[in-house]
Amino acid sequence: MERGARETVRTLRTGLSRLAYGNPLYTLTLGRNGPRDLVLVPPDPWPGDAEKGSALLGGCYAFAGQTVRSDAPLWSPVGAGADFVAELHGFDWLRDLRALSGDAARRQARFLVGHWIDRHDRWDGLTWRPDILGARIANWLGGHDFFCASADDQFRLTMFASLSRQATHLARAAPGELAGAPLLVAAKGLVYAALCLPGDPGRLEDALGILDRELRRQVLADGGHVQRNPDVHLALLRHLIDLRGLLRLAHLRDPEVTVPESLQHAIDRMTPALRFHRHGDGLLCLFNGSGEADRVMIDAVMTHADAKGRPLKSARHSGFERVQAGRALVLMDAGDPPPPGFDPGAHAGTLSFELSFGRERMIVNCGAWPGPAEGREGAAWAMALRGTAAHSTVTVADRNSSALIEDGGLERRAKVTLERSEIEGDTLIDASHDGYRPGLGVTHRRRLYVSAEGDDVRGEDSLEGPADIAFDIRFHLHPGVRVSAVQSGEQALIRLPSGVGFRLYADGAPVKVEESVYFGAKGERRRSQQIVLSGVTDGQGAPVKWAIRQEPRG
Repeated sequence: MERGARETVRTLRTGLSRLAYGNPLYTLTLGRNGPRDLVLVPPDPWPGDAEKGSALLGGCYAFAGQTVRSDAPLWSPVGAGADFVAELHGFDWLRDLRALSGDAARRQARFLVGHWIDRHDRWDGLTWRPDILGARIANWLGGHDFFCASADDQFRLTMFASLSRQATHLARAAPGELAGAPLLVAAKGLVYAALCLPGDPGRLEDALGILDRELRRQVLADGGHVQRNPDVHLALLRHLIDLRGLLRLAHLRDPEVTVPESLQHAIDRMTPALRFHRHGDGLLCLFNGSGEADRVMIDAVMTHADAKGRPLKSARHSGFERVQAGRALVLMDAGDPPPPGFDPGAHAGTLSFELSFGRERMIVNCGAWPGPAEGREGAAWAMALRGTAAHSTVTVADRNSSALIEDGGLERRAKVTLERSEIEGDTLIDASHDGYRPGLGVTHRRRLYVSAEGDDVRGEDSLEGPADIAFDIRFHLHPGVRVSAVQSGEQALIRLPSGVGFRLYADGAPVKVEESVYFGAKGERRRSQQIVLSGVTDGQGAPVKWAIRQEPRG
């Protein structure tokens, strides 16, 4: 009922906003003229992808798992999802053109910005959404020296006037209905506009007020982000580093402008938390919609953050556990799902874990659907990958441990209890959740043990509640891993690409090998396999025991 009331209020506000902002007269209130020059040009240290830039130069637009080819710019391609449109109109891809380092790329960037202004320089419900608007303002300003510094005066005046109008609307519209990461992106745009465009000095104070409030709300004590998505965490840390760099530059011009303590503290906490989520291959773990991300960008963010803190072993506030032992690394989702308002892409993967050995991933989660969630196929894939069965954990009666809402968010959340102990280098994580109690009366308890040498990982999964309820314990495997059931279905032999072998033993359920799928690399679907231990509850909570042990080298 509370969710329904919130949706009703949101719908009403959205409708009123459309009436007000969509009125042709509204555009006149944004003004027609802009500054003749910028007060500051923000630093932009992030690498682009020259391969993607070359594709853009050739009319290939690839965003959010979709690819559209066109000789002429297409700002609203037929069939494009909302995420595709958001990335396209956010202009983050200007860095990819910049990475080509040529006049052709510079001219194409300038042409595309001018083409956008010709066709979209008035309010639109999606492309002028505060977070997209904030990203576009920051990217146009950050890319100034690449595509605008050498432009003629008319282009510069036209672009600056458009920036001024967009900034005026953003100041009126933010925060609106935004929450979580999108609101911080909108705040970034507000700060950029306030510092780089001449205008009302009060705008900076208002923008920093939103930033300070949201950092305190969204960045948890252990440095994790409230949405619990490592990919979102990476992107936000990059935005915060951008903000700090611009504020430091502004301080040289005006000593009264300083970096807020909340911003510096957030960077200092989020950097070791980002290290926490990296596997041995340098890429990110797959929880709550995250993909592996780009190693070059991760390394760049770690370098520019300039924060030396070591990652925690236990991130209790954000709900993750990390065990590094020998060459083995275990990462576990051992926390409550994100709270309302911060759960648009949340997954029902409670108590799932990932296991890597050196630089090779072994046990993974399936990842997230990279394409549009609109349409029958997209909606089905998005829901399936958010479901519990797409994670390396226990599924009971083919249900999800937290109730998923089809258009994003959670209706019901599992509640987790956790204890962790370490003795002489051995680690034991003892966790349980109540996500299956409504309707089934079942509590899932997972005990996970990792030896000090990392060559012995053991688990016990017990289901306390009524008898005769079906369950499946899944271990999704990375596509590079080979697996086969042996010993009449009592064991599975696992072989990593390097040839290192492991054996999974199970007691209490037969071992089966089934097909799976992997969406770890954004936009890429790969076939994989999974090990499944299936059974029915006995009403006594007797655990299914399993172990993963490294095979002796021959």
